[in-house]
Amino acid sequence: MEVDMATARLDLRLDEEIKAKAEKASALLGLKSLTEYVVRLMDEDASQVIAQHESITVDGDVFDRFVDACDKAKSPNKALLDAVDFADEKGFK
Repeated sequence: MEVDMATARLDLRLDEEIKAKAEKASALLGLKSLTEYVVRLMDEDASQVIAQHESITVDGDVFDRFVDACDKAKSPNKALLDAVDFADEKGFK
């Protein structure tokens, strides 16, 4: 990952011990700067947090029952179709 220094800025204050550890970790990883290390950590952690909140894991039998119910479901009624339209209009995913 390449850090683009011109896109945004984040100022923060942190404990000297934390900064020293982060600088050491950055050097041990062969990174060019503490900023590169922090950006890498933020990107990796943010991706993980987002993935955890945007996915769901279920047991195989629960998924199988869900798929079976979907296969047996009737066509959606007008209220459900209206709800889908509303969600699309509002940008819900």
